Amino acid sequence: MTVAVTGASGQLGRLVVEALLRRNAGPVVAIVRDPSKVADLAERGVQVRQASYDDAEALDRALAGVDRLLLISGTEMGARIAQHTTVIRAAERAGVQLLAYTSIPRADENPMALAREHRGTEAVLAESTVPHVFLRNGWYWENYADRVAAAAEHGVLQGAAGEGRVSAAARADYAEAAAAVLTTDGHAGRSYELGGESLTYPALAQVVSEVFGKPVDYADVSEAEYAAALEQNGLPAPFAQALANADTGIRNGWLDVTTGDLTKLIGRPATSPAEVFRAVLAQ
Repeated sequence: MTVAVTGASGQLGRLVVEALLRRNAGPVVAIVRDPSKVADLAERGVQVRQASYDDAEALDRALAGVDRLLLISGTEMGARIAQHTTVIRAAERAGVQLLAYTSIPRADENPMALAREHRGTEAVLAESTVPHVFLRNGWYWENYADRVAAAAEHGVLQGAAGEGRVSAAARADYAEAAAAVLTTDGHAGRSYELGGESLTYPALAQVVSEVFGKPVDYADVSEAEYAAALEQNGLPAPFAQALANADTGIRNGWLDVTTGDLTKLIGRPATSPAEVFRAVLAQ
């Protein structure tokens, strides 16, 4: 059984390839735009194939002989549905037996701005001839890495989530879950709602305080105020607005995942935020 991962040079993609190698899945195919970024994986026996989400012909070559495929959602906001559709059509032509797609919790009804293209991609897959499974990944604790470091320095964790809860996990947890789905049977047609420990932002501030050994309080602001603050800190306006909108989604419960699906797939508790933040502190 040949298993392929798109975006394999990215942070999540690399971790999935590593998880597949630990499971002795094989052959493993890493699909990337720039093969030089995964030369180390090639040295370990991973088949590296070059293709972008926009290049149908290259994708046809890259997916030749692939049985199971992980489609990691792209990063080009506004272009992702078209790009993902190009990959899905190539998977159809290649006869892929299972396509797993990294989505967002409750994508079919989630009103967050970041959910729109996931919902559109899921709709394309629903009409596709490729057997598929939705890996609806919750937030990554790593998403907070820059914020928690700044919070520890200034004593304030700012956000727009109110008392809403976020069920996040380590990126490696989601990678393990993907590898589990790609290397076992019975997943076609499933939607896995994936998330780890559930915390409010005030509780998250307390975790940051304990890890860094400094008092940290949570300061709640409006979505617009938070987006403006993110822009002032150097983030591009569209990305700042999307992150601030995600906090509103958290405020309204859209990233609070209580299914236990992640723990079931990886066979252990999800990584705690304290573990992830200690790793940030050690860098």
